[in-house]
Amino acid sequence: MPAINPRGLVEAVFSAIEASGFSAILLSPIREHPRKLAISLPSGEAVELWVYAWTLTHGGRPSLPDEYRIQMTTVASPLPLNPRGPTILIGYEPDLHLFAGFDLERHHTFTKGSPSVQIDIRTVRAALEDGLAFDWKSNQEIAVGIRPDQLVAYSLNASALHRLGRHAPTFALMNRASGLQTIPHAKLARLSEPRRRIVQQIRRLSRDANFRQQVLLAYDHRCAVTRAQLRLVDAAHILPVGAPDSVDIVTNGLALSSTYHRAFDSGLIFLTDSYEMKVNPAKEAELRALNLVGGIDGFKSPLGRILLPPDQRQWPRLDLIRIANRFRRIAT
Repeated sequence: MPAINPRGLVEAVFSAIEASGFSAILLSPIREHPRKLAISLPSGEAVELWVYAWTLTHGGRPSLPDEYRIQMTTVASPLPLNPRGPTILIGYEPDLHLFAGFDLERHHTFTKGSPSVQIDIRTVRAALEDGLAFDWKSNQEIAVGIRPDQLVAYSLNASALHRLGRHAPTFALMNRASGLQTIPHAKLARLSEPRRRIVQQIRRLSRDANFRQQVLLAYDHRCAVTRAQLRLVDAAHILPVGAPDSVDIVTNGLALSSTYHRAFDSGLIFLTDSYEMKVNPAKEAELRALNLVGGIDGFKSPLGRILLPPDQRQWPRLDLIRIANRFRRIAT
C-alpha cells in the first residue's frame, strides 16, 4: 500500500479528533514534522499536541504477514518533544481507518536512515471493537491499536500506557479493561497505585467511548431534537453519570447537539414518558427573572416529539426517564 500524502494524514488526524468529540486547529505547516495542534477540551482549556505520523504499511516480509510498520522518513534523531504537552508517534492504516500508537520513549532517538517501527495488524483490527488494543512485542515494547474516536484519549495517556504496560500483569489487565471484561479485584489490588490507575482509566475511556459510539450509531449521528448531523452531536446520559442506577447503555442515552445537551443536563429541558422534549417551566421562569431569555422562542421551536432509533429496543427506557426527572427535580 503506498503512503498517503501529508494532507491526507493530517485530515485523518483531524477527522479522528472530531470523532473523539473534540475540535482542533493546526499550528504548523502540513508537511512539517511534528504536526502541532491545539485541541480544545470541554473544560475550555487547550492542549498542545505534537504528532509524528506516517502511513502504516505491510512490513514486506512474506514470513510475517501480520507485521505492519511505519517508516520514519524526513526526520532526524533525536525527535523534538513538546515541552508544553504530549507528543505521540502514530501510524495510520487508510483502508481500515485505524491508527497504531508507538512508544516514543523508545523511538525518539535512532540511527541514521529511515527507521521502521512495527505492530501486529491484528492488534490494530482489534481496536475496531474495543477502541484501544495492546500488542506486547518481543522487545517488551507496547504498541497500541487505536480506533479514531479514542485518538485524543490515547494522546493524553500515551506515555503512561506505554511505560506502565511493559509490566506483564498490568498489560494483561489493560487488555481486559479495554474489552470491558471483568477484572478480578485481587489481581488489580496486586498492582502498584500508578498501574491500578491506568487500568481503571482504560476501562473508563473504553466505557465512555463505547457508550458514545452506540448512542450515535443508534440515532444515525443525528440530534434527537433538531435532526441535524454535521458532527456536532454528543451522546448524553438520560440519568446522569454518578446518579444511582445510571448505566452506560444505549437506552440511557440520547444523541443531542451540544446546546441541547447542556440544556438537558442542566434541567432546562426534559423528556416525557411520551418521548417529547419540553422546556422546564421552573427553569424558564428563573431565566425570565434574570432577564436571560433572549432567543428562547428559537430555542423552543424544534422541541416536541424526539427522533427515536429505528430499533425500538434502543429507545430510551421509561423508568430511566422518570428517575432522571426526579433526580433533576422536574415536576412532570
